[in-house]
Amino acid sequence: MEILNDEIHLWLQSARFVKAKPGVYVLFDKNKDVIYIGESENLQNQFAKYVDTNFENDTCKQKTHTYQREFVENPKERKRQLLEDYKEKHSKLPVCNDDTD
Repeated sequence: MEILNDEIHLWLQSARFVKAKPGVYVLFDKNKDVIYIGESENLQNQFAKYVDTNFENDTCKQKTHTYQREFVENPKERKRQLLEDYKEKHSKLPVCNDDTD
């Protein structure tokens, strides 16, 4: 299920080559189910950290197989909007997001 207009990318093959810009991202499992919607002021740093640490023992995000990303000026607001839209459509948040996100 695509959420952003960006194409779906394979995680390990291209995660290191994301630009150092603010943006939002959607992580998918191998079934293309959304598992996490996130944001960062620097997607390159965020993705490098995820790749280098294999999601820092976050077993939920370790299921990441593919992702989408979108560069935006206000990633916090865009993430809030994406989560709101997802919850409205599915009556729940993605499995790796929780109500504190």
